[in-house]
Amino acid sequence: MLAKNTDQGPTLAQVLAVAERLWPYDTAESWDVVGLAVGDPSREIRTILFAVDPVDATIAEAEAVGADLLFTHHPLLLRGVTSVAANTTKGGAIDRLIRGNIALFNAHTNADGAIGGVSEVLIEALGITRSRPLDDPDSIEPVFGIGRVGNLPTSVSLREFAETVAAAMPATKGGVRVSGDLDADVRRVAVCGGAGDGYFDQVRAAGADVYVTADLRHHPASEAREQAARPALESAGRGAAGTPHLIDVSHWASESLWLHAAAAEIRSALAQQGTTVETIVSSVVTDPWTLRLPT
Repeated sequence: MLAKNTDQGPTLAQVLAVAERLWPYDTAESWDVVGLAVGDPSREIRTILFAVDPVDATIAEAEAVGADLLFTHHPLLLRGVTSVAANTTKGGAIDRLIRGNIALFNAHTNADGAIGGVSEVLIEALGITRSRPLDDPDSIEPVFGIGRVGNLPTSVSLREFAETVAAAMPATKGGVRVSGDLDADVRRVAVCGGAGDGYFDQVRAAGADVYVTADLRHHPASEAREQAARPALESAGRGAAGTPHLIDVSHWASESLWLHAAAAEIRSALAQQGTTVETIVSSVVTDPWTLRLPT
């Protein structure tokens, strides 16, 4: 186990207050669960581990690095449970966290659309530094919103852009999937970190040439490409014919890029209050797939 930070750390309550300012809880989707799941707000926090998923592997990592707080993107208790017995999946995680004196907190959909949040970090990793919310692309200010949309400095082929996406993502067995004319020029890019196949109307309305997201299911993706193949849609104001092309990445990979930014924001905000905390970004790949075979 690594030695813990010996400087004065903030209380968990102070960390929670900073997180609430950065990613207001009331901006989360109505179905979502965000905030503190395990832990005593009065205890001191010296080391925080940032991860996408609150699973056994990241809890073990938190134990190994001596973390007082496991800060995740995904919630542990998104759906109701009737037992937290140690021999259940959720209960076992909670039992292990309590025994290890490790608090658990998450920022989920309230961090997805935030300024400097999941989708903004994703689109910036693809070479776009000026973007707007996908559901309000004409907004003057870079406010909270679903996904992001913006323009590349110059047009590139879909193949070349897909290679840029693949290079920007951490390695996963699933890799990157592409749907569209690989030789077509693309410039206007829409992204949504995590599962985003419910936002095709917003993508078309924003005039995106290509859409980067994760967990694209067969029917929504197929229907989106069928619609793109119909030239009549261009005159209907729903994007140019042939667009949007689709790029499907790992859910975990698309959101893991944000962890470094989140850690930096927490560390900076606490430093301004005169407290010091060590932040560590998880090195564990929690993408669930372990092998991909050609068919």
